[in-house]
Amino acid sequence: MLVYLIRHAHAVPEGPALADEHRYLTEKGRAVAHKVGKKLLEKSVELDALLTSPLVRAVQTAELLAASLGFDGEVQAVGPLSPGVAPQVIAERLGGFGRSIAIVGHEPTISMLGALLVSRPSFPPFRPGQVSLVDNGLPAWTLPTDTMEFDQLMLA
Repeated sequence: MLVYLIRHAHAVPEGPALADEHRYLTEKGRAVAHKVGKKLLEKSVELDALLTSPLVRAVQTAELLAASLGFDGEVQAVGPLSPGVAPQVIAERLGGFGRSIAIVGHEPTISMLGALLVSRPSFPPFRPGQVSLVDNGLPAWTLPTDTMEFDQLMLA
């Protein structure tokens, strides 16, 4: 199974007039999500499923990635990807979504899910828009958005 772990792209800050769950992508966040999708397309990434947290910024990131990748399936908002839900909940369900799955979520849950998938105590934290591939339980590569270059995913 190929699992592409993705943190949502850059979002507006939370504040008195905007609750966390309503935060949306900034212009930079939209551009990053689009660029990440194009880089994944260049790497010939094909998905069976694209799952996302139901929070606005994650859904927007997933939709922009889907458009850039040419993914014609449904972007599925999944409650267990919400912040604060234990990563075991979604990990137990992954097999039912296919062989190649992208997951858009939040820190620290997305890195906790990575650690769980590679059976390690920790996983490198994600920056906004960053992607890391876990290939059959093994760390493969990561795409940091500051360089937009694929790097080997190194675990401590």
